[in-house]
Amino acid sequence: MRSSGTSPLHGRDPLLRSLVPRLTGLTYDERSRTPREHHGDLPVVLVTGHHGMGRSAVLADLASHYRDRLPLAHVKVVPTESGALPYAPDDGAAATASTLVGVLAELVCALAPGLRRRFPVLTPGLFAVSGWERDNSEQRDATCLLHARLLRACRLADGDEDTLRHTWATAVEGRLKDAAGDGTEREREGDRDGEAVTDAVMAEYTERYGPGPARDWYGRRFPPGTDGQDPLPLLGEWFHQGGDYRDFAEQSLMAAFLHDIAASYGRLQRWNREPWPLVLLDDAHHTAGRTFLDLLLKNRALPERPDHEELVVVATRLGELPEDDDDAIRRELVDVVRSSGWERRGRAPSAGLLAVPLAPLSRDDILPLLVPDRPARPLHPYLASAVHSLTGGHPAATTVLCAAVLDATGRGAGVEPRGLLELTTKEGRAVTEVLLERLLPDRRQRDRLTLLSLARDSTAAEALAAHLRFQGPDQLPANSATDYLEDQQWQRLTSPDEPLVADMLLQTLLVHEARRTSRGVEDGRGWQEIHRFLRIHHAQRGESGEADALRHTLAAGNAETVVAALAEEFQSEQDEQAAAHWVLCLRYAATAPTPPTPPAGDWIDERTQVALGAHDGRYAELDEIERCVNRLLHALWHVSEPHAEPDPDMCKAVGEELAFLSPRHRSWHAVLGQAARSWPVAARRKRPLPIPGE
Repeated sequence: MRSSGTSPLHGRDPLLRSLVPRLTGLTYDERSRTPREHHGDLPVVLVTGHHGMGRSAVLADLASHYRDRLPLAHVKVVPTESGALPYAPDDGAAATASTLVGVLAELVCALAPGLRRRFPVLTPGLFAVSGWERDNSEQRDATCLLHARLLRACRLADGDEDTLRHTWATAVEGRLKDAAGDGTEREREGDRDGEAVTDAVMAEYTERYGPGPARDWYGRRFPPGTDGQDPLPLLGEWFHQGGDYRDFAEQSLMAAFLHDIAASYGRLQRWNREPWPLVLLDDAHHTAGRTFLDLLLKNRALPERPDHEELVVVATRLGELPEDDDDAIRRELVDVVRSSGWERRGRAPSAGLLAVPLAPLSRDDILPLLVPDRPARPLHPYLASAVHSLTGGHPAATTVLCAAVLDATGRGAGVEPRGLLELTTKEGRAVTEVLLERLLPDRRQRDRLTLLSLARDSTAAEALAAHLRFQGPDQLPANSATDYLEDQQWQRLTSPDEPLVADMLLQTLLVHEARRTSRGVEDGRGWQEIHRFLRIHHAQRGESGEADALRHTLAAGNAETVVAALAEEFQSEQDEQAAAHWVLCLRYAATAPTPPTPPAGDWIDERTQVALGAHDGRYAELDEIERCVNRLLHALWHVSEPHAEPDPDMCKAVGEELAFLSPRHRSWHAVLGQAARSWPVAARRKRPLPIPGE
């Protein structure tokens, strides 16, 4: 079934219907086989993209289409924030895990029933390395619940999970009491509590189920100096010792996982081309996910792989491919329609990666999302273009806006391109609020960025943060906000003279949210007060800050001051080289965000009327140059909104006013005349307005 409506899977068909079917050997939405592209050595597919690009939706869709058709595991990696281990939800959604052991355990729980295998090597290893802190009942219950799920999935025990968890915990705790003896023995053991727990867990497992082939398998991996020691308790000891010892233990667990997978496919299964398991690993940029992929890729890069499994792994990563994975193969979605284009080049682990970034939606993708079943009234003809200009094709932003458009239209309201950000969702919430919650999950940083986004760069943002007296543990609040944006993969290494928020969509949403939620001046955080502070901040820099000072003045709604400053410079400055600076200040000032309108503010949008001269009577005291600059500024302010369809009258007015000014300046006429010709064309085509001479 083809994705339709407001699905975030729009445009993902090359991945869903072409690449993954060629890796699994099963078609996407039909119960039929398809030729496999790779045999013996498969790439790990890493799907990359920012928040809201549909990474999780891709995996959820693959899970729904391939579940019950092949052995499948769907795990979401979460940050390590507590000692408690998450466990699979009851609704069939992705299981969650925060550690490598948790990821491997969830894979066993998901794959064991489909493979009809007990994972005889990995399962004892997982018990050997898992335990809990003594007297931490929450951690004990979570770990024992995971143990219970492992035992049930591997058909080592029957019964209700919770009952099995309680029975298992009681048995292990009983061993701990017997081993501790009186309080003196417990005190002497000191910090060996963790080791004592894992010893008790392993002893209980061995007595009930026996280590089977695991003891010999792990024994062959340990170096010769460990001869004579039981390898399973030793595996747990090395795991908890950390450092290089833990690296060895983790490599052993990964090797055990791949060994059990390979052993599940005998000659008959391979002959019948039974599909290998499909592992879907969401948010693999978190530590546990990255560790899993690193170990898997390292194992597959060995010159002589001990186990030739053909596990199909599709993982997602927030942001872009890390720079140190320079041996990975990168392919765009359109490039994987007929072939993955992947082949191993060298023995570096990252050579086993096939990175596929999720592409933004095109305007053609957006148009079908704006086709209601029964439109209450016709939609604006350029609404799809406006949505694309505003969102850049970002799937989450696009789907939320399109749904809001259809909801408003269904209620009989008209939607203009300039009013897209004023829309509300079906539940009545502002679209900017909903989107920012999704794109910037940390509420504290989101609220902070909403105000700091009004600053031009990080330096100005830091000054604004100090002015607003942001409180918190961070000595430099703006730096903290920048670090958060970098951590969330929105940008990299922001310098002090660059915008605090580099992503245009994010910046637009934050500025609009600041305008929408603008408070009164009494708390010092009102729209006008913030822009007044930023105007002063930039004015203190002299000529280099003039354009920014004018822009903040206009954003506060004080167009008269901006017009006066531009007109005075026009009439007093005769240096020919100053023309480009004046034009640049004019252009940049006109990019100012509009002030809040009633009821949040008192500014009335009369840019069109002013630009076309309808209100010239108000400015009878101004001379013709000042009135011309006033009309020109308001026309540019109107056409400079990035997501609005350019008004032909406004574009024409820009050219006419510049043409009027050109012959009235002795040394600037060439620069102004060139701008009069090029700016209306650029505005109509939604292109940057060129600065003559640059």
